[in-house]
Amino acid sequence: MVLKFGTSGLRGLVDELVGDPSGIHLRAFVTHLQNSGRVRQGEPIFFGRDLRDSSPEIAQTCMSAAAEAGMVPVDCGALPTPALALHAGRHHAAAVMVTGSHIPADRNGIKFFRPDGEIDKSDEAAIRDLARVIKVGYTAPPPVTGIESEHDGAIDRFRARAFGLLPPGALTGLRIGVYAHSSVAAGLLVDVLSGLGADVVELCTTPYFIAIDTEALAPETVSNLAAWARDYALDAIVSTDADGDRPLVADETGRQLRGDLLGLVAAEFVGARVVVTPVTSNSGISAALGFQVSRTRVGSPYVIAEMQRWIGSGEPVAGFEANGGFMLATPIAGRHAGTLLDALPTRDSMLPILAALGTAAERKCRLSDLGNLWPLPAAESDRLQNIRQDIYARLLSSLEDDRRALAAFLAPIGEVDSIDKLDGLRVRLTSGEIVHLRLSQNAPELRCYVEAATPDRARSLMAQALDRIRSVPVPSTETAEGDLAD
Repeated sequence: MVLKFGTSGLRGLVDELVGDPSGIHLRAFVTHLQNSGRVRQGEPIFFGRDLRDSSPEIAQTCMSAAAEAGMVPVDCGALPTPALALHAGRHHAAAVMVTGSHIPADRNGIKFFRPDGEIDKSDEAAIRDLARVIKVGYTAPPPVTGIESEHDGAIDRFRARAFGLLPPGALTGLRIGVYAHSSVAAGLLVDVLSGLGADVVELCTTPYFIAIDTEALAPETVSNLAAWARDYALDAIVSTDADGDRPLVADETGRQLRGDLLGLVAAEFVGARVVVTPVTSNSGISAALGFQVSRTRVGSPYVIAEMQRWIGSGEPVAGFEANGGFMLATPIAGRHAGTLLDALPTRDSMLPILAALGTAAERKCRLSDLGNLWPLPAAESDRLQNIRQDIYARLLSSLEDDRRALAAFLAPIGEVDSIDKLDGLRVRLTSGEIVHLRLSQNAPELRCYVEAATPDRARSLMAQALDRIRSVPVPSTETAEGDLAD
């Protein structure tokens, strides 16, 4: 297995990332920025991390490598990725976030930011090539000491941005649970929600790391959300993934609001007129809702690149992913009089969380009613974990290339009408229902997305689709070398 770039940054098993590999890739990142004229020696580079046990060591290695390359590392400590990106952006400086986001604790990763925002796919290729060269004869530099800390300043800046989104007291009367687990954003969520008037209940703070994937909640998490909503008489439960760039919002029954619904609510909330979102987001998000909608492959680099293409249109431009991470390409006016929010073209969980809560409060409705404001198909997403990606890659390739094989494979579910191969295999059935299969770029998983007319039918369709996938003969359930990507 090797370190790989995927949907957002470099990721791999902890044992493969700690030590020289993280230093080598950091040095490659800095060298690439220096070679392209984006940074110069002596300039600051900001570092952040999540709460995984391995993150402090990797961050220290990266800061030492940055110093060796002539940069000035600034330690922002444990904080949400969007908070780091916002703080570094204000300084027109590069940034590095050590996080594995939503993947399990035995894995970790590094997200890289140029002074103007997230790296793109061409940057990834350059870093990958430079890392191969730097690896030859690489010697780890000694640990750097005396690093300046700007943790509090970065947090304060992000907190102020959040308070600009809603007027004072906007959430008064709401009782909101914050599922803390191992989210680096949990404390900030408590502060912001309390500051906006909500009665906040902190739930499930743990001394160990819990991986929360907002697109595929574990059955235990689903049960816990329902129990907490009932037992604490909550109006909502909110949380994020490990690094605070993916939101989790559950309604008064503990049922999760899908990430693409949160993105739609947030886009409406900020007054976006151009919306960029991956093909996996709900197909009902279309021009019929009053937006110009552009679809991309899955991954923030693709969404950001497409947003950049639309900035010259003069319209407010935003993007979001099916996991709910929201990206703002142009500045917007906040709901707090006189506030202007800077663009933040990286995944952010705080804005969609506050947009959902604020919209419900403004309309004097329950969170469960938000889905009724827009005519979206019912959708579900799930995954098969720890798979042999090589086996399933061959399966998807064969189904994409052979229409008869695809028809036979899906015959127990429905008749094929059309297919979309932008990212994975997205099939529209003659019934109008959708079954979408794609290999994850974050872990050895096969993702499945479905759409149907009703929630019950969507759940049934998901079960049928996963049963068809499980029926495929697989020689081994062990992860194949090279399967783990970002």
